[in-house]
Amino acid sequence: MLKISLPLRLQISLMIVIGAAFLKHYSWPNLLVYGAIALLWVLSLRVDLRKLGGLVGAELIFLSLAALPLGWKRASFLLVRSLICLIVMNSFLLTLPPHSFGIALKGLPLPAPLKENLLLAGQYLEILLSEVGRMQRSAQLRGINGARGWLRYASAAMIGSLYLRTLDRAERVYGAMVTRGYNGQLPIDSTLNPKERFTLITVGITATCITLSSYF
Repeated sequence: MLKISLPLRLQISLMIVIGAAFLKHYSWPNLLVYGAIALLWVLSLRVDLRKLGGLVGAELIFLSLAALPLGWKRASFLLVRSLICLIVMNSFLLTLPPHSFGIALKGLPLPAPLKENLLLAGQYLEILLSEVGRMQRSAQLRGINGARGWLRYASAAMIGSLYLRTLDRAERVYGAMVTRGYNGQLPIDSTLNPKERFTLITVGITATCITLSSYF
């Protein structure tokens, strides 16, 4: 894995996701460029492809249910764009050390209340990833192996159960945080050095050019 600090890793991921989200509809060439960038991001972070595939596959089931009623043409573009965004953000989350989301979040230029909400959302996502891992191990113990077996196992009922279990566990974790004196303050300050700022500016300019070119 490249030696990229957690704040820089998060900000690069957000740059890619925001750039892809603002693409003009049906601008497939630009979307494919973002797809190539997402694959390079996965390779640079050395993400576990099995975990990434299982997590993205489960999330796409939800997205397909919402997108398919919009029509095949529009749904296909939305699903591919969502796939790219999910690959980028899940790659960041899967390579994030435990309980370090607050460190990455501290570097964002956002108001403190919004950072607090994002920190809790990140805590929830960490719990979700943990529950997905438990469900995958449970599926393997039942003899369900491979990507196809996992997708059959991840039915609507199982996904609903996953989110209920995750919500219940998240409430317990938050209660434990409050008991230990959590007051909404993020753990530490984290600033980018000049080299990291240059890298972030370069990524931002590249993403801006790719996105704006889709409108011309």
